[in-house]
Amino acid sequence: MRPYLKFLLCFLLLGCANNTDPIKEDFKPNIILIVTDDQGWGDLSFNGNSNLQTPNLDNLAKNGVSFENFYVQPVCSPTRAEILCGRQFRRLGVYATSAGGERLNLGETTLAEVFKKAGYKTAAYGKWHSGMQAPYHPNSRGFDDFYGFASGHWGNYFDPLLEHNGKLVKGNGFIVDELTDKGLDFISKNRERPFLLYLPYNTPHSPMQVPDKYWNKFQNRQLSKKHTDTTLEDISFTKAALAMIENIDNNVGRITNKLKELNLEENTILVYLSDNGPNGWRWNAGMRGKKGSTDEGGVRSPLFISWKNTIPGSKSITQIASAIDILPTLAGLADIEIKTINPLDGTNLEPLIFEENPIWKPRYIYNNWNQKTSVRSQDFRLDDKNRLYHIPTDIGQTRDVSKEYPDDYNSLLRAKELWLKELPIPTTEIRPFTIGHPSMNTTQLPARDGISHGGIERSNKYPNCSFFTNWKSPEDYISWDVDVLTEGSYEVILYYSCAKKNVGATILVELDSNSLSKKITEFHDPPITGMENDRIPRIESYIKDFKPLSMGIIKLQKGRGKLKLRASQIPGEGAIDFRLLLFEKRS
Repeated sequence: MRPYLKFLLCFLLLGCANNTDPIKEDFKPNIILIVTDDQGWGDLSFNGNSNLQTPNLDNLAKNGVSFENFYVQPVCSPTRAEILCGRQFRRLGVYATSAGGERLNLGETTLAEVFKKAGYKTAAYGKWHSGMQAPYHPNSRGFDDFYGFASGHWGNYFDPLLEHNGKLVKGNGFIVDELTDKGLDFISKNRERPFLLYLPYNTPHSPMQVPDKYWNKFQNRQLSKKHTDTTLEDISFTKAALAMIENIDNNVGRITNKLKELNLEENTILVYLSDNGPNGWRWNAGMRGKKGSTDEGGVRSPLFISWKNTIPGSKSITQIASAIDILPTLAGLADIEIKTINPLDGTNLEPLIFEENPIWKPRYIYNNWNQKTSVRSQDFRLDDKNRLYHIPTDIGQTRDVSKEYPDDYNSLLRAKELWLKELPIPTTEIRPFTIGHPSMNTTQLPARDGISHGGIERSNKYPNCSFFTNWKSPEDYISWDVDVLTEGSYEVILYYSCAKKNVGATILVELDSNSLSKKITEFHDPPITGMENDRIPRIESYIKDFKPLSMGIIKLQKGRGKLKLRASQIPGEGAIDFRLLLFEKRS
């Protein structure tokens, strides 16, 4: 029963209508949206995985609706874009997962902006992955409060360096536990008004770090469910991922307990999904593909939606649905009008949720990444090589049935061709990194977004949490294409490390005719860390502590240019290792 109908029933049956106690026409349910990172459809005991226990997540499905055939995109940032905007990611300017290609086009309307306009308090705690510098930053896209990191992955999950509304802060404890702490505090503070809480957890994405409490349960456990090709599976990686998911489950339980404690269960919609398929070869109900693949296993995600005494419990929905449906569905459930410049691609799923036999038109869902595209209908998937599979009887996509179902094959093939024609690959033309947007006082320019020149090397080929090293020549430099949005004076803070033998290098920041220089007078040579918390060796960059150093005040004019970080003098064997430039408005 919808909330306004419940109030009407109270009005009629209990006689609660009077001049002093009117029906609340502005009743709006709270929204809690949880998105995990690299969790597969099969990484839940609810979906038949006996390797782990996820009772709190299973209860979401038992107390609400579960979608059997829900699809996201093969990797992180495209899915997050679709969740936030209700539109196909290729319309949104997203073409990569780092170096600026993850940013949502300006002018798009986000979920947070829709709900904030309707009077909601909004917060996002976790992995943003849709742009770091304002106006791409979450505080510029509808979220009143943000705590977490904006990159695609992070290098440390214990007491990490994070940010709070643009200011760098030190985390406290295991990151998912702390993100939940922030969420619980937000719920408590806003229990008397409608709120939207977005919790994009960053696990079980690597590096595979998890508290001992969870790892100890799996370290010596024999796994009964394995990938169909056991030669591909790294059992230690699987165990670490499952331990991380049990940690997520515990934190979801903390959230549901808080709602119960505050009597908010009947006024809160809780949504749970993942952003792509599993990040390793492990049991996934026999589906073909994992993260990065447009096959079934790379794009099928759990989706649970619960709302006590409003959404029916233990209802399984078989109709196909997609990440683009999240925004219109949540707005529909909350009776909020969506006003956007650009039309949505998603569909409001309310008829599937509430009706026993809904009238539901056939649809296609498109999955695309790395020049590969597949299309899903209710019963079939046309893969990137135009092979057709009947998914209800062949979830592993083992037998091409295109000749047996020529009408379905031709329809899906035409739909794919039209979709690719209508939605061309987003341009990779360089969009500058912005400095000094009026909505924020600080701007970060990390190594992740920079380009190295000369002998300077990135600490890892995966840029999101990397730093620059091997800086040995005055001819070497780092650059960013930038757009200064507000003219004025900015303090520039350099985050560096430097061996004792290399003290004395002079570092310059240059943009057009303006520059700053600072001599490195203090060594700061911390060890590389991260491996001490890794359950298995990582593929991402290790990390270290970087020292902040104020380089002084620089005057910047409005407009585009190339910002450069140079070393005019290098008396030692090298200059510095570099992590971040921070610009703070001073006037």
